[in-house]
Amino acid sequence: MSLIVEDGTGLATAESYISVADAGTYHSNRGNTAWAALTSDTVREQYLRKGTDYIEQVYGLRWQGYQVYPTVQALSWPRYDVWTGERYIESDEIPTAIKNACAELALKAATETLNDDLEQGVIREKVGSIEVEYDKSSPQAKRYKAVDAMLAPFLKAGGGGASMSLVRC
Repeated sequence: MSLIVEDGTGLATAESYISVADAGTYHSNRGNTAWAALTSDTVREQYLRKGTDYIEQVYGLRWQGYQVYPTVQALSWPRYDVWTGERYIESDEIPTAIKNACAELALKAATETLNDDLEQGVIREKVGSIEVEYDKSSPQAKRYKAVDAMLAPFLKAGGGGASMSLVRC
Protein backbone atom coordinates (compact mmCIF):
# COMPACT_ATOMS: atom_id res chain seq x y z
CA MET A 1 0.00 0.00 0.00
CA SER A 2 1.31 3.42 -0.91
CA LEU A 3 2.16 5.84 1.90
CA ILE A 4 -0.54 8.44 2.58
CA VAL A 5 1.07 11.75 3.51
CA GLU A 6 -0.79 14.47 5.43
CA ASP A 7 -1.09 17.46 3.11
CA GLY A 8 -2.68 19.96 5.48
CA THR A 9 -6.30 19.02 4.71
CA GLY A 10 -6.74 16.71 7.71
CA LEU A 11 -6.77 13.40 5.88
CA ALA A 12 -8.60 10.60 7.67
CA THR A 13 -6.12 8.05 6.30
CA ALA A 14 -2.81 9.94 6.69
CA GLU A 15 0.13 7.82 7.85
CA SER A 16 3.10 10.19 7.63
CA TYR A 17 4.05 13.83 7.83
CA ILE A 18 6.57 13.55 4.99
CA SER A 19 6.81 11.69 1.69
CA VAL A 20 9.55 9.23 0.76
CA ALA A 21 10.84 11.69 -1.87
CA ASP A 22 10.98 14.63 0.56
CA ALA A 23 12.62 12.47 3.24
CA GLY A 24 15.17 11.42 0.60
CA THR A 25 15.94 15.05 -0.19
CA TYR A 26 16.23 15.87 3.53
CA HIS A 27 18.69 13.04 4.15
CA SER A 28 20.65 13.62 0.94
CA ASN A 29 21.12 17.29 1.83
CA ARG A 30 22.60 16.20 5.17
CA GLY A 31 24.80 13.44 3.82
CA ASN A 32 22.78 10.70 5.53
CA THR A 33 23.66 7.96 3.06
CA ALA A 34 22.03 5.26 5.22
CA TRP A 35 18.60 6.43 3.98
CA ALA A 36 19.52 5.90 0.34
CA ALA A 37 21.04 2.52 1.23
CA LEU A 38 17.69 1.15 2.44
CA THR A 39 16.48 -1.64 0.19
CA SER A 40 13.33 -0.06 -1.26
CA ASP A 41 10.74 2.70 -1.05
CA THR A 42 8.41 0.18 0.59
CA VAL A 43 10.90 -0.17 3.45
CA ARG A 44 11.33 3.62 3.62
CA GLU A 45 7.54 4.00 3.86
CA GLN A 46 7.47 1.57 6.78
CA TYR A 47 10.08 3.61 8.63
CA LEU A 48 8.23 6.87 7.91
CA ARG A 49 5.11 5.31 9.43
CA LYS A 50 7.13 4.35 12.51
CA GLY A 51 8.59 7.86 12.77
CA THR A 52 5.11 9.36 12.55
CA ASP A 53 3.80 6.89 15.13
CA TYR A 54 6.58 7.98 17.50
CA ILE A 55 5.73 11.66 17.01
CA GLU A 56 2.05 10.94 17.71
CA GLN A 57 2.80 8.81 20.79
CA VAL A 58 5.39 11.08 22.40
CA TYR A 59 4.25 14.57 21.40
CA GLY A 60 0.55 14.07 20.59
CA LEU A 61 -0.82 15.45 23.87
CA ARG A 62 1.79 18.20 24.11
CA TRP A 63 1.08 20.21 20.95
CA GLN A 64 -0.15 23.75 21.18
CA GLY A 65 -3.49 24.61 19.66
CA TYR A 66 -6.21 22.35 18.40
CA GLN A 67 -6.75 19.90 15.57
CA VAL A 68 -8.49 21.52 12.62
CA TYR A 69 -10.71 18.46 12.01
CA PRO A 70 -10.72 16.59 15.35
CA THR A 71 -13.37 14.03 14.38
CA VAL A 72 -11.83 13.28 10.99
CA GLN A 73 -8.05 13.70 10.76
CA ALA A 74 -5.85 10.72 11.52
CA LEU A 75 -2.84 12.68 12.82
CA SER A 76 -2.36 15.57 15.24
CA TRP A 77 -1.64 18.02 12.43
CA PRO A 78 -2.98 20.21 10.87
CA ARG A 79 -3.69 22.44 13.88
CA TYR A 80 -4.81 26.00 14.54
CA ASP A 81 -3.91 28.47 17.27
CA VAL A 82 -0.22 27.44 17.29
CA TRP A 83 2.19 30.29 18.06
CA THR A 84 5.92 29.66 17.60
CA GLY A 85 7.02 32.84 19.29
CA GLU A 86 7.51 34.43 15.87
CA ARG A 87 4.30 33.67 13.97
CA TYR A 88 1.09 31.69 13.97
CA ILE A 89 1.15 28.47 11.98
CA GLU A 90 -1.45 28.44 9.20
CA SER A 91 -4.27 25.97 9.86
CA ASP A 92 -3.49 24.06 6.65
CA GLU A 93 0.28 23.95 7.21
CA ILE A 94 2.41 21.05 8.35
CA PRO A 95 5.53 22.83 9.63
CA THR A 96 8.80 21.87 7.96
CA ALA A 97 10.32 21.06 11.35
CA ILE A 98 7.67 18.38 11.93
CA LYS A 99 8.36 16.87 8.52
CA ASN A 100 12.11 16.95 9.21
CA ALA A 101 11.64 15.36 12.64
CA CYS A 102 9.64 12.58 10.98
CA ALA A 103 12.48 12.01 8.50
CA GLU A 104 15.04 11.91 11.35
CA LEU A 105 12.98 9.42 13.32
CA ALA A 106 12.41 7.25 10.25
CA LEU A 107 16.17 6.92 9.79
CA LYS A 108 16.57 6.03 13.46
CA ALA A 109 13.77 3.46 13.11
CA ALA A 110 15.90 1.70 10.49
CA THR A 111 18.41 0.71 13.18
CA GLU A 112 16.57 0.78 16.51
CA THR A 113 13.20 0.55 18.22
CA LEU A 114 12.01 4.11 18.75
CA ASN A 115 9.66 3.64 21.68
CA ASP A 116 11.03 0.69 23.66
CA ASP A 117 9.11 -0.87 26.50
CA LEU A 118 10.47 0.25 29.87
CA GLU A 119 11.98 -2.15 32.38
CA GLN A 120 13.14 -1.83 35.95
CA GLY A 121 16.19 0.42 35.97
CA VAL A 122 19.49 -1.21 36.95
CA ILE A 123 21.18 0.52 39.88
CA ARG A 124 24.22 -1.69 40.10
CA GLU A 125 25.33 -4.71 38.12
CA LYS A 126 28.56 -6.60 38.60
CA VAL A 127 29.89 -9.23 36.21
CA GLY A 128 33.34 -10.39 37.18
CA SER A 129 35.51 -7.31 37.66
CA ILE A 130 33.16 -5.03 35.65
CA GLU A 131 30.63 -3.04 37.62
CA VAL A 132 28.00 -0.63 36.26
CA GLU A 133 25.75 1.73 38.23
CA TYR A 134 23.18 3.90 36.46
CA ASP A 135 22.19 7.43 37.38
CA LYS A 136 18.94 7.19 39.37
CA SER A 137 17.64 10.51 38.05
CA SER A 138 18.28 9.87 34.35
CA PRO A 139 15.30 9.00 32.16
CA GLN A 140 14.63 5.34 31.45
CA ALA A 141 13.32 6.01 27.95
CA LYS A 142 15.65 7.10 25.18
CA ARG A 143 15.27 10.73 24.13
CA TYR A 144 16.14 12.21 20.76
CA LYS A 145 17.44 15.69 21.62
CA ALA A 146 17.61 16.88 18.00
CA VAL A 147 13.96 15.92 17.46
CA ASP A 148 12.95 17.51 20.78
CA ALA A 149 14.64 20.74 19.68
CA MET A 150 12.95 20.68 16.26
CA LEU A 151 9.51 20.25 17.79
CA ALA A 152 9.89 22.51 20.86
CA PRO A 153 8.37 25.65 19.23
CA PHE A 154 5.11 23.77 18.65
CA LEU A 155 4.73 22.34 22.16
CA LYS A 156 2.76 23.75 25.07
CA ALA A 157 4.80 25.61 27.66
CA GLY A 158 5.92 23.20 30.37
CA GLY A 159 5.48 20.25 28.02
CA GLY A 160 2.50 18.81 29.90
CA GLY A 161 -0.86 17.85 28.49
CA ALA A 162 -3.07 19.91 30.80
CA SER A 163 -2.42 23.24 32.40
CA MET A 164 -3.89 25.24 35.25
CA SER A 165 -3.46 28.68 36.68
CA LEU A 166 -2.41 29.33 40.25
CA VAL A 167 -3.86 32.41 41.88
CA ARG A 168 -2.52 33.74 45.17
CA CYS A 169 -5.10 35.46 47.37
